[in-house]
Amino acid sequence: MHPLIEWTVAALIVIAAFFLLVGAIGLARLPDFFMRLHAPTKASTLGVGGVLIASMLMAFSQGRPGIAELLITLFVFVTAPVSANLMAQAALHLRLASRAPVPEDAVPERRPG
Repeated sequence: MHPLIEWTVAALIVIAAFFLLVGAIGLARLPDFFMRLHAPTKASTLGVGGVLIASMLMAFSQGRPGIAELLITLFVFVTAPVSANLMAQAALHLRLASRAPVPEDAVPERRPG
């Protein structure tokens, strides 16, 4: 195998691991549901995507087409945002409170003037 491919795969895995770590820390440290929902969905999509792209690159270098990796990547990129949106809508429907501060100019009744 070519050393450039090995270094590229290694870099993709390290970058993906960084995003997965950031998502896991965000899930553990953020204070409420909405903030916890945001961190892992965005970070895990990038993390899993990086690992699967590295796997596709390895498959191509070994003479395989990498169709399974491509299908998994597409599945993750489609289902993660959809499931996050559905969970957020359910939380809004249940009137789950958020600890995020509301900016003064976001609510029309609070606008100065």
